[in-house]
Amino acid sequence: MSDIFSGLEKLGFNNIKGTDIFADEKKKRVKMITNKTKKISAKDLLYDRKVLCPICGERFITRTVRAGKAKLISIDTDLRPKYDVITPYAYDVVLCNCCGYAALNKFFKKITATQADWIKSQISNSYRGRKYPDEYTYEIAIERYKLALLNAVVKKVKASEKAYICLKIAWLYRCYSEDLQKKSSSNTLLDEVKENEMIFIEKAYEGFVNTYQNEDFPVCGMQEMTVIYLLGDLARKLGKLDESTRWVSEVIVSRTANERLKDKARNVKNLVKEQKRILVAKNNEN
Repeated sequence: MSDIFSGLEKLGFNNIKGTDIFADEKKKRVKMITNKTKKISAKDLLYDRKVLCPICGERFITRTVRAGKAKLISIDTDLRPKYDVITPYAYDVVLCNCCGYAALNKFFKKITATQADWIKSQISNSYRGRKYPDEYTYEIAIERYKLALLNAVVKKVKASEKAYICLKIAWLYRCYSEDLQKKSSSNTLLDEVKENEMIFIEKAYEGFVNTYQNEDFPVCGMQEMTVIYLLGDLARKLGKLDESTRWVSEVIVSRTANERLKDKARNVKNLVKEQKRILVAKNNEN
């Protein structure tokens, strides 16, 4: 078979025999395949963001997850999202290491002069800063969230904000628990972490009940039916099975709830029925 460029010799091209006309494309394809198969680490998804503290005026750096880069794997019944490489909400607390002011990113700048004075007197006067690593462990993320919760109490924010922080702390304890199970950690530590998760689920439930009774919706980015559904699942986790049924039934018969949320509510209702069946069986055995 003749070379594809045969016949061009008479035009002065004597050294082009065997030229691969798609060489560049092949190199690009190899590069693309390499990039796709390269394992992405949590470090690849993090970057530094500059923030101005509304309390002390200090400019500081906070670690942030690149938007849309973490891959969602699944969503738990209490709406906890699970991701593949990194847990984005573990980095959702913004903390000024100078004065100790901490809040969820969406609430960090929302502070009045009176609240700022409360933070200075009740948080800043006691706060001792610490240096955080570039990547947070679940213990570190929980510590930062608890400081944000303390700040929220001092600021006297609405119940919804405090409940939302408690819910996310519960999620982080669950993440921590799952991580410990993978590492075959001691049962004592695992039991302690699971117990802490339930403590914050109970606080979240208490806070969202207060929210439902006293606040206007939406709250923390959630509509009323979403909060009612959430109350149903939190009640189920706490063993308040009759309360759980009442909450999710309200979602199921609602004219405003979408079908996806109604399906979630039906699923929780079925889980409650199963938990009741198990309880009855245990009682019969005794």
